[in-house]
Amino acid sequence: MTETITARTDINGGLTTKTVLGILAGIAALFIVLLMPTPSGMTPVAQSTAALFAFGLVLWSTEALPIGVTCLLTLILQPILQIRSLRDAAPTFMSPVFFFVLAMFIIALGWMKTGLARRFALWMISKAGTGTNRVLCVFVVGTGLISTIISDVPCAAIFMAIALGIFQKLGLKPGSNFGKAVMLGIPIGSLIGGVGTPAGSSINLIGLQTMQDHGVPTVKFLSWMAIGMPMVAIMLPIACLVLMKWYPPEFASIGDLSEIHKERKHAGPMGSQEVKVLMVMGAMLACWIAGNWDSRFDTFLVGIAGAVVMFLPGMNLFTWKEAQGTIAWDALLMVGAVTSLGDASSKSGLASWIVDSTLGGLQGMGLIPLLLVISAFTVVIHLVIPVNPAIIAAIVPPMIILGTSLGVNPAIYALPVVFTTSAAFLLPLDAVPLVTYGKGYYKMLDMFMPGLIISIAWILVMTGLLRLLGPMLGLI
Repeated sequence: MTETITARTDINGGLTTKTVLGILAGIAALFIVLLMPTPSGMTPVAQSTAALFAFGLVLWSTEALPIGVTCLLTLILQPILQIRSLRDAAPTFMSPVFFFVLAMFIIALGWMKTGLARRFALWMISKAGTGTNRVLCVFVVGTGLISTIISDVPCAAIFMAIALGIFQKLGLKPGSNFGKAVMLGIPIGSLIGGVGTPAGSSINLIGLQTMQDHGVPTVKFLSWMAIGMPMVAIMLPIACLVLMKWYPPEFASIGDLSEIHKERKHAGPMGSQEVKVLMVMGAMLACWIAGNWDSRFDTFLVGIAGAVVMFLPGMNLFTWKEAQGTIAWDALLMVGAVTSLGDASSKSGLASWIVDSTLGGLQGMGLIPLLLVISAFTVVIHLVIPVNPAIIAAIVPPMIILGTSLGVNPAIYALPVVFTTSAAFLLPLDAVPLVTYGKGYYKMLDMFMPGLIISIAWILVMTGLLRLLGPMLGLI
């Protein structure tokens, strides 16, 4: 009865118990931090910024208010809390990464609307054979490969749709080990693939923009790939092995792939629309690589230009109205909010205070132990802050200050945070695993143990690659 009343109240007035409790918790977090005695070394402006962070994190985590509304609140509360004026806060909200993420939604639409992404997914699955372990690997690896160049969530959605078709044919119900492994493997593969290139995830660009805003030299496209692609190449097979061992399929074969072959045959040869998308992507990739030698080919600029090209006369890929319907405006506003909050944390002195109070004892550690601690901390913080952009805003500025204080390139400490923010493998709290979690094939805790093993492997691989490649890339 309570659920029925709650649902009715939500439809009529938008007021549910969850909404009320979430808003009250957010307000409580704001005033608790504001009214507590100012910690030693912290300025009143930094304390107000910390309070605003706490307020935003609670509301984002509980979704008591629409995400976009909370994002706008974090903007207008900056002058109200006397952190800084709206004139100073607004430009950091609308940073280049805001427009880049907008462009990536448009480019992802090109892949999906033309059928190019599904064509690639079907091709990979048709080559896998019928063995369940091989099929699982194709879902993990296939999602990961596509995710290196388009957003994680659409990739996960594409492969999930194909997986559900196979499950339906097999009569698989929740509780199946094979179903569990595949539905976990799709978001895990997508998150791993997203770190392959800067364009693979909006998190990468938020991190790079945050670093750039704090005076860290731009990490070039190829320099990122020099670390990101080996990460993808090593971590995807590890994820496959862990899932196969932890949830071994209860049967050896999925039977014939006639439906997959039939769909591929029905699709026919690649059409002109798909070729156009490939041409745009090829030109973008070439420009991104050229940006390593010519600064005019800026990562953000090339991405936005690629999206604009898709609307030019002669392309006819989709209309602006169609694009508007597929853009996740909440995600865009989140990008703006966390970029603004990250900038405020630096300029208010909050980031410096965090370094002095929590990381002061780590400054005497060697490079490798410190990289291990930073990566491990970023993995664990997902359980407390299940909002990836907020993790970037909260942790990257302190890491930059730490690197500066040690007299090294701050990127060597900031990059592990930016990369590892994508390692949301412990619980399905991130937007990417939530894509498959809702289908019921695995419970929340089913992700924890395999996710923990994959996370440990991630920390070790990340640290090893940074130590090995850092000197060659000018990071050490």
